[in-house]
Amino acid sequence: MLRRKGIAVFVILVLSLLSGACGTKGGDTPAMPHITVFLAGDSTVATYPANRAPLAGWGQFIGASFTDRATIRNAAESGRSSKSFMDEGKMQPVWDEIKKGDYLLIQFGHNDEKTDKERHTDPYTTYKSYLKQYIEGARERGAIPVLVTPMNRRNFNANGTLAMTHGAYPAAMIQLGKEMNVPVIDLHQSSKKLFEQLGDEPTKKLFLWLAPGENANYPEGSKDNTHFNEYGATEMAKLVVHGIRETNLPLAAYLQTK
Repeated sequence: MLRRKGIAVFVILVLSLLSGACGTKGGDTPAMPHITVFLAGDSTVATYPANRAPLAGWGQFIGASFTDRATIRNAAESGRSSKSFMDEGKMQPVWDEIKKGDYLLIQFGHNDEKTDKERHTDPYTTYKSYLKQYIEGARERGAIPVLVTPMNRRNFNANGTLAMTHGAYPAAMIQLGKEMNVPVIDLHQSSKKLFEQLGDEPTKKLFLWLAPGENANYPEGSKDNTHFNEYGATEMAKLVVHGIRETNLPLAAYLQTK
């Protein structure tokens, strides 16, 4: 009898030690490692101060969809293209901080279309070449790059469909994603679907459309079909979150439960 009790105690002790070695305690699973999600992009991603409200970018609101195990670092800045953002050294603070297991979401295109030499890129040559620098820089540091195609502008045809204003840039980004095995969140396509579902006039509620005197920050009003108000930026953030889930990114494990 004493021998059996001794064996039982020994088995319990071994199981307890194995449980500790596996990182569990009391049936709990180990905590997920903390990560940082970095955002590189233009004005449609950027975070704005109160004196420019209700102007907003989706990077300003996407953090609400994540658990406290993920921190958002929004490095996006207005007016930048994939070229000027890199050439001006805007990525250096990101490179200094980003680490293994972090994510880098990259959205450019609106300003790559501009004709000035500081920002302009060609979709299938210099645009892809600059995007490649972001991808390789992230991978060199053990981080995971994710491409995000630029969302549409509010520009409707007479038949109620959207006129595509980004040319070949979204397709070039998707092509690069396939070539370099990088996940692509197709915000260009998902925003097209949303805008066309809403229709021309109702889509104004997403953008920075203000009547004169409606907002003290814009006394003369605004008719902006590119930039979003806080509601529109929140809707764009929801589309990006949907894209994270749809592409089966491991990052989805850090999202709040639906």
